Amino acid sequence: MDELLLVGVLRGAFIFLADLSRRLTVPCSVDFIALSRYEHGAEPAGDVRLIMDLRVPIAGRHVLLVEDIVDSGVTLDYVMRTLRARGPASLKICALTRKPDRLSADAQLDYLGFDIPDRWVVGYGLDYGNRWRTLPYIGVLELPAGS
Repeated sequence: MDELLLVGVLRGAFIFLADLSRRLTVPCSVDFIALSRYEHGAEPAGDVRLIMDLRVPIAGRHVLLVEDIVDSGVTLDYVMRTLRARGPASLKICALTRKPDRLSADAQLDYLGFDIPDRWVVGYGLDYGNRWRTLPYIGVLELPAGS
């Protein structure tokens, strides 16, 4: 098999991607893409924005997109359309968590850690306002009403 390219979605996937990459037994390399739909709160702030693109071309390569969480699926849909247009040999999705009750876009995952309820979670790369990302576990953050 050709070398697998792991593409981590920043910032949330970096811890999961690091742990996953150390467990894989196939040759792989790593790159990152950064997208944003949230600003400083818990509600999406509009359209998906590409903040940082890949450094390497993916045409003809086997790519595994690594996500921390699939919430509505809108960001995932955007990044998959973007990457498919670049002609990878294969493109698969691996997500640590998914909120099935919030999905509004098609989010066909190839690999999934586990489903979670519709609660705001932090830790293990997941954050709220860029805080609690480095907790060594995933926990529920109780948000004040109206957040």
